[in-house]
Amino acid sequence: MEKSEEEKFRVRKLEISDKGKGFIELLRQLSVCDSVSDKEFEDRFRELSSLGDDHVICVIEDELAGKIVATGSVFIEKKFLRNCGKVGHVEDVVVDSNVRGKQLGKKIINFLTDHARSVGCYKVILDCSLENKVFYEKCGFEQKSVQMAMYFD
Repeated sequence: MEKSEEEKFRVRKLEISDKGKGFIELLRQLSVCDSVSDKEFEDRFRELSSLGDDHVICVIEDELAGKIVATGSVFIEKKFLRNCGKVGHVEDVVVDSNVRGKQLGKKIINFLTDHARSVGCYKVILDCSLENKVFYEKCGFEQKSVQMAMYFD
């Protein structure tokens, strides 16, 4: 019996073996992501894993192809504001160009926002390009303010 799209594209947390399933190559569809050695990947994976629920990276694997086709992350900022409240920051959301249109981005966002809600965040925020604004609005986000950035060389 063939798996449904729902079963085929299941969201789960990043695993250390995902480097070999095209995780870094997928990130390159989003931004600059130079080669990452196995040791660098393992070191960063362990560092992020040690943060537990405060930093979660999720993926969707096309299990037939053995390839990571979508990812996103959320990290939890702990504040003094709002009675020592928490804010979820969504980052690095990307869906492989070959499987866009299958609602995988929405599944990633739902997973990340559900996680933020479950750990007590009072809001979730993200930055996106103007081209992606409509997508995030469909996921329940609204434009709030202006993003500023300062990059260091």
